[in-house]
Amino acid sequence: MFNLRRMKKYAGILAAVFLGQAIVSFAATAQTASAAQDATPQISTDETVNTIDQNDAPFGAWIFGGEFANQSFIGFNPTYEISTGDKISLQLWGGYDFAGELTVDAQGNIFVPKVGPVAVIGVQNKDLNVVVSEAVKRVFRKNVGVYANLGAAEPVKVFVTGFVQQPGLYAGHASDSVLFFLDKAGGIDPQRGSFLNVRVLRGGQEYKSINLYDFILSGSLSQFQIADGDTVIVSPVLSQAGVFGGVQNKNLFEFEGATVKLSTLLDMARPYAQSTHVRISRNNSQKIEVQYMRIEDAIDLDVLPGDVVDVTSDKNQGTISVRVEGEHTGAQELVVPYGATLGELLSQVRFGPNAQKDAVQLLRESVKQRQKETLQAQLRALEASVLTARSKTAAEADLRQREAELILQWVERARDVETKGQVSLAGSASADDILLEQGDIIRIPRTSNLVMVHGDVLFPSAMAYQGDQTARHYIEQAGGFTQSASAANVLLLHRDGSFRRLSKREVGNGNVILKPGDEIFVLPRVQTKSFQLAQDIITIFYQLALSAGVVLRL
Repeated sequence: MFNLRRMKKYAGILAAVFLGQAIVSFAATAQTASAAQDATPQISTDETVNTIDQNDAPFGAWIFGGEFANQSFIGFNPTYEISTGDKISLQLWGGYDFAGELTVDAQGNIFVPKVGPVAVIGVQNKDLNVVVSEAVKRVFRKNVGVYANLGAAEPVKVFVTGFVQQPGLYAGHASDSVLFFLDKAGGIDPQRGSFLNVRVLRGGQEYKSINLYDFILSGSLSQFQIADGDTVIVSPVLSQAGVFGGVQNKNLFEFEGATVKLSTLLDMARPYAQSTHVRISRNNSQKIEVQYMRIEDAIDLDVLPGDVVDVTSDKNQGTISVRVEGEHTGAQELVVPYGATLGELLSQVRFGPNAQKDAVQLLRESVKQRQKETLQAQLRALEASVLTARSKTAAEADLRQREAELILQWVERARDVETKGQVSLAGSASADDILLEQGDIIRIPRTSNLVMVHGDVLFPSAMAYQGDQTARHYIEQAGGFTQSASAANVLLLHRDGSFRRLSKREVGNGNVILKPGDEIFVLPRVQTKSFQLAQDIITIFYQLALSAGVVLRL
């Protein structure tokens, strides 16, 4: 257990650092907002992409996830053509009775008893009964009924090669599609294979050519039968251009020829409704050249292999919406001009009779995100310190292992804590000049006569505000410290976002003024052999209390 007396000085320094950070953060927010007021605002949907990267996903790569290979199609369409090895169920009744299953032989015939060979190869499934009936009736002119039906297809084996993930010989049925065999082979290699030129070879000659973009975009897929010994070959990828940014499909798109119209690429990429401009990075020459124009002006532009199209929403911000919550009598959502300030918005708010006007809170998503990032960085640093700590003896190593397990479990719980994103407005003469952002929340608290006590007390609770009482009084009302009072770290948080770390003397000092609605955080005691770990954990304790309003016990 580390020496808490030695830590008192450091805890005070940490609190001062947090206070300084809060003031600097507020000043930086106001300064940044002021600078933004003078700039022309633009909305960007994505980072600028200049060149094609090998990790960029080609359009259509997602279709080969195993679902085609999981289900073989063994049914028969009316247009299915009878082939060698197929099984035909035949029934004859009346003047001659027969029931059995006949196999189409190598000559393409079935042998019908009392009738002889009947050629059925190439006959479509819908015509099978007619063909067999005509052959039977040449022998049995009347009083013999005929019913012929396909029973089962002969399994086929197909070679799949070219630019697929796992070339090989794969089994299926003649009625299976090319997608079945491609999926069996792991799908098309996304970096090297072509989605526009998949060929089926039969007897060494090209039998069919398939463009998978037709299937992806319109569901169109050429229907034909696979024959035993066919080869499915995926050709090398053709020309590619990338489309990124404000589109639904951020992918590399393949095309034939030396160029492709931008309109063709955008039809496949599908820009969002708010997209207005395109930035085209030309990568085909010795120098990268960039073109930037409105989408409607660039529709007929030729895009070359290797070019990258970045679709953006280049609009000036006109208005923003700000949500107003709490004690007021007006609308919950206010639309104000871009560049409006907090003071201008509050002048439009009709405060309720119980509103605490001096404790207005500003919650901002960007601040919340930054608080979350800071907390995660501190937790990662603590985790690294725990995992890399060294021990001199076996006993110390065993103690550190148990201590590390406890701290790592606490780190996992701390990762899930949601920060509030509150901007501290207390004591700032320029708070009214803060520029509002889209999505800001203005929370007007209701006047409170309560004081909340959290953390390491016996009964954390809310209690009625009593005018001249000290923080110690409220802590004792909550059952008192669960640890030594001299080892406790106490944090006083006001409703306007300001805070103060109370020393042992200040906890019981009547000069520290508490206000209705204040919250007292009694931070847990840290027990660890490492002085540095104790510092890191106490820092995170303060961060959690200030940014999330929680005390997370170790």
